[in-house]
Amino acid sequence: MQTPTTVELKRDCEAVEIPAGNPARLPAGTIVDITQTLGGTYTVRAAGGLFRIASQDADALGLQADSTRSAGRSESAAALTTAEDLEQQVWDTLKSCYDPEIPVNVVDLGLIYDLRVEPTTPGCYKVGVKMTLTAPGCGMGTVIAGDARQKLSFLPGVEEADVEIVWDPPWHQSMITAEGRRILGLE
Repeated sequence: MQTPTTVELKRDCEAVEIPAGNPARLPAGTIVDITQTLGGTYTVRAAGGLFRIASQDADALGLQADSTRSAGRSESAAALTTAEDLEQQVWDTLKSCYDPEIPVNVVDLGLIYDLRVEPTTPGCYKVGVKMTLTAPGCGMGTVIAGDARQKLSFLPGVEEADVEIVWDPPWHQSMITAEGRRILGLE
């Protein structure tokens, strides 16, 4: 866990209320505690609640946005020779997606149930991911899935990325990888 950093918002910024998933606007001058900075997004505590702030609004926190998020799009799809190469990049990319309340990526939390890479045209692929959440009532599901979809769409050779939230089988703690358990102190 990281130590929270207190900052004053430099400008108004869009946010998502955690865990409800409702859009919110935090005004300039609001004092926030940055509690998590993983996967290019920021979790902040403000006004008695938690909020997720996207990478493009890092400047509101007085930080520099993560410029690596869209770097892959400009690369040539020809750099990928096989679906297996892309599949490894997809797994690595999913490891950069986090639940804003838990400092473990969605892969190590055991939330990814299925991953498919299918060729569409020469050098181009469709990526399909089935994932779940730690709790069915989590309002952040569409936000987390959207973050994954956006990051996957930036990979070279990805023509289409689909991330579907599923509930079967129900998630439980035994699905957390050894690395996730270590981070959470469950070992």
